[in-house]
Amino acid sequence: MNAASRPVTFESFDHIKGPFFHGTAALLRPGEFLTAGFRSNYRPDIVMNHVYFTALISGAGLAAELAVELLGGTGVPRVYEVVPTGAFEDDPNVTDKKFPGNPTQSYRTMEPLRIVNEVDDWVRLTPEQLQGWRDRLIAKPPHDRGEVLN
Repeated sequence: MNAASRPVTFESFDHIKGPFFHGTAALLRPGEFLTAGFRSNYRPDIVMNHVYFTALISGAGLAAELAVELLGGTGVPRVYEVVPTGAFEDDPNVTDKKFPGNPTQSYRTMEPLRIVNEVDDWVRLTPEQLQGWRDRLIAKPPHDRGEVLN
């Protein structure tokens, strides 16, 4: 692990400012915590060691939409404002793997994320965009959805 990707605490990561967001199909309440140890939406054969979040509401919205689609299209995509409770790092699944640097402002943590509130002013995918994601990702069997660095 290089110095740029070492986990740091929220307080010491002064060049990264919130708010932070998490997209999901789960119904959560302010004060609750998102924790690691659950199956990946993208690869249900993998139990995740991290919880993922982003500083971009659009990224959380996409994750929420995909979570619902990967659950069979039932449910409501939800975006939450979250606060990391411990150290976090750049998400290696996108940073320098798919996008040089971290333009998606995506992070992961092994510590819980505290739910601040549900956000309702995010832009939903158009039906055409959603169909594109279905065709590229959701139609694939889980083992063909790509590697997950856990």
